[in-house]
Amino acid sequence: MKSEKVDVLVIGAGPSGTVAAAIIKKAGFTVKIVEKMKFPRFVIGESLLPRCMEALEEAGFLDAVRQAGFQEKFGAKFVKEGKICDYIFADQYTPGWNWTWQVPRGEFDKILADSCEKMNIPVHYETTVTAIEFDGSNSVTTVEDVAGNRSQVEARFIVDGSGYGRVIPKLFNMDRPSHLPPRKTLFTHVVDVKRTMDDEPNRITIIVHNKGIWIWVIPFSNGKTSVGFVGEPEFFKKVSGSNEEQLRALLASEPYLAERMKDVVFDFEPRVLESWSTTTSSFYGDGFVLTGNVTEFLDPVFSSGVTLATVSSQLAAQLVIKKLNGEAVDWEAGYTQPMMQGVNTFRSYVLAWYDGTLDTIFFADEQDAGIKNMICSVLAGYVWDTSNPYVKEHESALKKLAKLITFRDSMKTQGAA
Repeated sequence: MKSEKVDVLVIGAGPSGTVAAAIIKKAGFTVKIVEKMKFPRFVIGESLLPRCMEALEEAGFLDAVRQAGFQEKFGAKFVKEGKICDYIFADQYTPGWNWTWQVPRGEFDKILADSCEKMNIPVHYETTVTAIEFDGSNSVTTVEDVAGNRSQVEARFIVDGSGYGRVIPKLFNMDRPSHLPPRKTLFTHVVDVKRTMDDEPNRITIIVHNKGIWIWVIPFSNGKTSVGFVGEPEFFKKVSGSNEEQLRALLASEPYLAERMKDVVFDFEPRVLESWSTTTSSFYGDGFVLTGNVTEFLDPVFSSGVTLATVSSQLAAQLVIKKLNGEAVDWEAGYTQPMMQGVNTFRSYVLAWYDGTLDTIFFADEQDAGIKNMICSVLAGYVWDTSNPYVKEHESALKKLAKLITFRDSMKTQGAA
C-alpha cells in the first residue's frame, strides 16, 4: 500500500481544517488535507462574525476572500411583531473587527481550500478516512479515494476538522449527546428581486415568528438571499405538502416577509436539517486535536459555527506548532478551557434566546447603550473577552437584566394606572 509522511494530517477542508492547515504550514511544517466531499459543496453557516476575521487573517486568507466580492456584514437585526432591535458591530464593547461577510459557503470554502493549495498544501478531495492507528503522538491513517484506491499517511499529529463527519469521535467512540433540545430547519436560497436597501442587505435579520420559532434572512451580493425557518420538529408538522409548499406557506404566514417573499423563485428545493447539536468526550488526545463542529455544535441562531470553527483551529494550530517544536503543551488549559469559555457563552445566549429572556432584552422600550454594546460584542463573536460582564457572567447577567427590565416595565404600568 502506498504510504507518505507529513508533519500534520488535517481531516476536512472546511474553514476549520483550512485555517489550521495554513497556519501550521506558514510555520514551516509539511501538511496534507484529506476531504470526503468534492468541492464546491453546499453547507449552511453563511453569516460570519467579526471575530473569525482574526483567524482568517492569521491564515493568510483575507485577500482571496476580499476579491470574491461577498456581501459585507456590519451588524445583526432582530424583529418581533413590528419591533426592531438593531446591533451595529461598530458599537461593540470589545476592540476588534467590526465587520465581516455573508457568504454562500460552497464558494467561500472553496476559496479557502484553493488558497491552501496555492501555499503548496495538497488537498485530496473525495478521500475518506477508514482507519487511524496511534503510536504515542505518531499516527498511521488509512484513506480511500473515490476509485477505491487505498493509501496510508504517516503523521506526527492529526487535526480533525471534519465537521459533521466527526471522524475521530466516531472511530474512537467519543461522541456524546448534546443537552440542547432537538430542533429542525427548513431553508433555501431565493432570488430576492424585491430586496431594497430598506431590507439592509449588510446584516443578517433574525425574525421571531412565534415563541421558540425564528427565521433567518441572509442576503448575498449575488442577488440571492438565504432564508430558513428554525424550531421544534413538532412545529413543522402543522404545515402539509412538499418542502417547497411548506416553506412558501410559512413565509406567507410571516407579516415581515410575506410580501417580499411572495412568488419568489427558489434556487433549489428547500432542504431540511435537524438534531444537529452534538458534543464529544474530549477535545484532544495523544496525537490529535478536534476543531470546529467536531468538538461541539450548538445552534445556528447567533451564527457561531464558523467563528468557533476558525478560532478553535487558530488556537489548535498555535499549540500544534509548539508541540512539533518540542515545547510542552497543556491542552486542557491551553485549548479545552478557552474553547469551552466560548462555547458556554454562546450556549447561554442560545438558551436565553429560546426561553424568551433575550426577547425581553432586545425589544425593551428603553435600552442602556453601554449594556447593548456589551451584548453586541457577544453577537460579534468576542466571547473570550472576560472584561465584558456579559461574557464573564454569561449564565446570570442576561437573566438579571431581563428581570430588571420586566420590573421597570411593571412599575411604569402601575404608575400609568
